[in-house]
Amino acid sequence: MTQQFSRLIAWGCLAILIAAPVAAFYLMINIALFAALAKSHWGLAIHWQTVTSAQWYGLWLLTFCHIAIGLAGVYFLRRAFSSFAKGELFNPRNSRDLRLFAVFLFIQALAKPLHIALASVLLSLNHPAGQKMLSISLGSGECKVIAIAIIMWVMSDLLVRACALEHENKQFI
Repeated sequence: MTQQFSRLIAWGCLAILIAAPVAAFYLMINIALFAALAKSHWGLAIHWQTVTSAQWYGLWLLTFCHIAIGLAGVYFLRRAFSSFAKGELFNPRNSRDLRLFAVFLFIQALAKPLHIALASVLLSLNHPAGQKMLSISLGSGECKVIAIAIIMWVMSDLLVRACALEHENKQFI
C-alpha cells in the first residue's frame, strides 16, 4: 500500500511540475487575467487604476520566482517518492532529496513575507508621495510551514546519518 501511495504522490508532484509553469506562462500571456486574480487576492489599499502593465509583469515575475522555489522543492519530493514507489526506501539519495525538499519549503516560507513586501511596494509605485505602501505579513500559515520544514529537515538529517551508519556497519560485517 505504501508503494501505491508513493507512486500517487510522485505522479501528483509531476502534475504540479508540469501544470504550474504552463499556468504561469498562460497568466504571463493573459496579464489581464493575472491582474484580476491579483486584485481579488491582495487585500491591499492599492489604487488599482494606476498600476501599469510593467508593474503587472513585474508582479508576475516576482510571484513566479516565489513559486519556483516551491517547485524546486516539489522536484526533490517527486524524486524521493519515485524511489519509494520502486521499493527503495532508505538510501542516501532519498534522504538528501527529502532534506532538499525541506530546505526549499523552509526558504519559500521565509520568502513569503518578502514577496508580499516587494509586491506591495511594486504595486504602489504610482501612488502620490506619502501614499506608497510597504506591507509586511507573517501569519500562522507561514509559521506552520516553517515548523513542518524544520521537522522534515531534522528527520531527513537523521535519515542521512542512519544511512551513513548502515553503510559503515556493512563494512565491518
